[in-house]
Amino acid sequence: MHFKTIFKSFKNKDMLKRILIVLGIIVAYRLLAHVPVPLGDANTFKDAIGNLLAKSDFGSFLNLISGGGLTSFSIILVGLSPFITSSIVVQLITKAVPKLEELSQDGEAGRRKINQWTRMLTVPLAIVQSIAYIFILKESALANTASSIDLSTGQWFLAVTSMTAGSIILMWLGELITEQGIGNGISMVIFASIISQLPTTLASLGASLFDTSNGSLSLFGWFNLPVNPTVFWIMLGFAVALIIVIYFLVKLNEAQRIITINYAKRVHGNSSYGGIKSILPIKLIAAGVVPVIFATSFLALPALIGQLIQTMDPGNEFGAGLVSLFTAPSASNFASEYPDGITGKWFIYPAMYFILVVAFTYFYTSIIFNTNEIADNLQKQGGFIEKVRPGLATAKYLNKVVVRLNFFGAFALGLIAMLPFITDYIFILTLGYPIGLSISGTGLLIVVTVALESLRQLDSRALMVTYDDYK
Repeated sequence: MHFKTIFKSFKNKDMLKRILIVLGIIVAYRLLAHVPVPLGDANTFKDAIGNLLAKSDFGSFLNLISGGGLTSFSIILVGLSPFITSSIVVQLITKAVPKLEELSQDGEAGRRKINQWTRMLTVPLAIVQSIAYIFILKESALANTASSIDLSTGQWFLAVTSMTAGSIILMWLGELITEQGIGNGISMVIFASIISQLPTTLASLGASLFDTSNGSLSLFGWFNLPVNPTVFWIMLGFAVALIIVIYFLVKLNEAQRIITINYAKRVHGNSSYGGIKSILPIKLIAAGVVPVIFATSFLALPALIGQLIQTMDPGNEFGAGLVSLFTAPSASNFASEYPDGITGKWFIYPAMYFILVVAFTYFYTSIIFNTNEIADNLQKQGGFIEKVRPGLATAKYLNKVVVRLNFFGAFALGLIAMLPFITDYIFILTLGYPIGLSISGTGLLIVVTVALESLRQLDSRALMVTYDDYK
């Protein structure tokens, strides 16, 4: 990164304007997170949301990527989940239907049409998800209050419309950020959502740290620091572990295999072209954080369905089984779900999570890195890999390289996703219970990946706007 160049580019009016637009959009997004859904007593529904978050891992994941929009019962409660689902569905259909695959390769016009279909599919998905959440919250609120909650058709329509509009507005804000050319808008919105949770977390940790009701920290017997000694050492160990994890996350995210591409020399009249070398970088984790998001959504959905079944039919064993099996073990549910300590059931969710992350890494990499297409493009441009024949042999060689990289990348990504469970397991063995300070592999990976990618794009634009200064 050329940080001096980035700071120097702030003198450029266009660059400064783009950055201020992005910051303004993020501020507008955070303001939307505090606009409540126009539906009855907000406090009643907030209590219902608290119960939903405690019972459903999908609710916790949705609250994470909506920047707390779920807990505040705001119009962006649904968040970007419909758009993410729509993108996945459209990508799968594009790969399954040859005509759509040809359209996706038909330059900018084809990509715009596919993006438009993605936006169109987002609307019905947002409507369905809004109806489902209002129904679950309504029934959950009924179960926790003596008063009845009757919603009229007009109230249903207004609530669903506002939540759907909130999801569409988020998608639009993400695209506006992308247009500024200094980062992927959707990723930056999710990044801002996660970062927005930090002040609350830090405030909670600070309150625990300076709670000296059980004593203070003595330094070599000379003087006492007004901090809780147990919390201090736990936070110090947590901070060291966090720095180490971030270091390895950056290394894994930046790791890549460089393949040298040679271009044949061509002579046309008195001019010669080609005869140069280029590189084809293949990242260790080409799929980024997408497999982790896919796996979390895939595993959390059955728990949400089980919660819905239990809401409609209290005492239903099938719904209770889905909630129990597909709810991630954590500090919040350890006492209720595992009163006798760790059992074989504790390992089921982490095992499924790890397998799905690995599987989705292979799957998504095969979608975004088409070796046959790359081999064809190289052959058309007169490029070739040394000691590898152009065409089919090049495609097989690239596929072999990608499979090998995926083997290490997928397992590394799976281990990162396992960090919360690994830290919980260590504390359960040592203290007898999880302390709830687990390092969030999903959130941390999203933050690191998006930050690095945004810095890279910012660096590229900074070099472009300051190019004349280096002549």
